[in-house]
Amino acid sequence: MLGKKNLGKEQNVAMTKTQREVTGDGSISIVAAGMKIIGDAETDGTVRVEGRFEGTIRAGKSVVVGRSGEVVGDIITQDAVISGRVNGNITAESRLELQSTCNVSGELRSRRVQLDEGAKFNGQMNMESGSKAEVIKPAAPPQPIKGQQGQQGHRAGQPQQATGE
Repeated sequence: MLGKKNLGKEQNVAMTKTQREVTGDGSISIVAAGMKIIGDAETDGTVRVEGRFEGTIRAGKSVVVGRSGEVVGDIITQDAVISGRVNGNITAESRLELQSTCNVSGELRSRRVQLDEGAKFNGQMNMESGSKAEVIKPAAPPQPIKGQQGQQGHRAGQPQQATGE
C-alpha cells in the first residue's frame, strides 16, 4: 500500500510537469552564439537569440535578442527585449525594450516602448492605445522665420549692424 501511494504521488507530479511542458509556459528556447537557424519558429514560451536567426519568430511570452544576437525577419510576441541586431518588423503586444547596444531596422508595434540612450533605430513606430493605432512620424525640419531669410550669421538677441548701403 505504501508503495502504491508513493507511486501515485510521483505520477501526479510527473503529469503536472508534463502538462507544463505541453503548454510551454515555462519553456525557454535558446539560439546559442555561433548557431544559425533558417526558418520560422513558434512557441508559447520564450525565445532567446544569441546567434543568428533568419525567419519569423512567434513567441507567446517573450523574445530576447542578446548583444551577439541577430534576427533577419519578423518578431511577434507579448514582450521583447532587444540588445542585438534586428532587420525586420517587431510586434510586441505588451512591451518593447530597445537597449543601448541594439541596432533595429523595421517597423515597431507595441503599447509601451522603452528606448535606451544609444539604441539605434531606423524605421517607423506604431504605438497602439486600445484598438486605435497611432502613427508617430519624425518631426519636420524647422522653417525659417518670415523676414529673417537671407540674414545668415545673425544671432537672436544681438543687434544687427547697418551696412550703410
